[in-house]
Amino acid sequence: MPRPAAASRGGPVAVAAAAALLLGACGGGGPAAEPAEESSGDGGAATASPSPQDGPNPVVDDDFPDPDVLEVDGVYYAYATEGNLKNVRVARSTDLVEWEALPDALPDLPAWVVPGKTWAPEVTEIAPGQYVLYFTATNFSPTLQCIGAATAASPEGPFTVVGEAMLVCPTEEGGAIDASTFLDTDGTRYLLWKNDGNCCGFDTWLYLAPLSPDGVTLAGAPTRLVKQDQPWEGNLVEAPTLVERDGVYTLLYSANDYGGERYAIGWATASSVLGPYTKGDEPLLTTADAPEYVGPGGQDVVVGPDGEDLLVFHSWYGDTTYRGMNVLPLEWEDGAPVVDVG
Repeated sequence: MPRPAAASRGGPVAVAAAAALLLGACGGGGPAAEPAEESSGDGGAATASPSPQDGPNPVVDDDFPDPDVLEVDGVYYAYATEGNLKNVRVARSTDLVEWEALPDALPDLPAWVVPGKTWAPEVTEIAPGQYVLYFTATNFSPTLQCIGAATAASPEGPFTVVGEAMLVCPTEEGGAIDASTFLDTDGTRYLLWKNDGNCCGFDTWLYLAPLSPDGVTLAGAPTRLVKQDQPWEGNLVEAPTLVERDGVYTLLYSANDYGGERYAIGWATASSVLGPYTKGDEPLLTTADAPEYVGPGGQDVVVGPDGEDLLVFHSWYGDTTYRGMNVLPLEWEDGAPVVDVG
């Protein structure tokens, strides 16, 4: 999922109506404004909402790949793969439509990280005022993409890297990328990731392992969930996202070549967090389903201001020169996810 860009990558009731415009398809969004580094801004909330027919996507009309969204006290924070001279891009919104760019969430990297490849961030609130950022970056030794952790007292950062090494770095499997988190109904928090096997001729597996209460160490052995085994997936699966609805665990993931229209979002379900997971007969969202979204992937699921589920994902724009961030309604039919593309 996370790769560099191509050469040219429950809030207030008052904003619930703004969320309704997310029913639109591709249309006139705008880039997140870049404020001065010292400016705190006011959240960038929209004062008037476009109609659903106008279609807001992309909601971030700028290079903003691999989006992860966290809601804190009615404010949404979106994090993305590096760009615009930032290691971790972050923007905030109160309605998931109008976004304001913020300073780099991870401005400083430790000496054991190779700069220039900080990908696929995931931020989770471990406790009130305690946030952990999981990021993909390259080790100096071994020279593999692996997952590190950083902490901050604010969702905006700045985050500080924890420890002297990566949190997850299976050298025998090509490293690890694409961290995400999941909080189960029993209070156990898990970290998910993909082993970066396609870098080195190995299978790619999506893994899950319990996290310690502070979120910066693993608390148990990892479990393999699914690997690439469907024709549409090509030689990889990646970008795991896990949600639970009505006792059904749904694992969303991206697969195939991120650089074009073959990239797509798949899904699998299980009755237990550890599986076994059964894949859907067809992908959840492909370019063929909605040609306005070229190569959809890098997805996340967020509950909107009106309490409804939404799918956040990137797709290619500008003749595949950059990946903007999109938001679409996500529904459930007999336990299976369904995206409303309008």
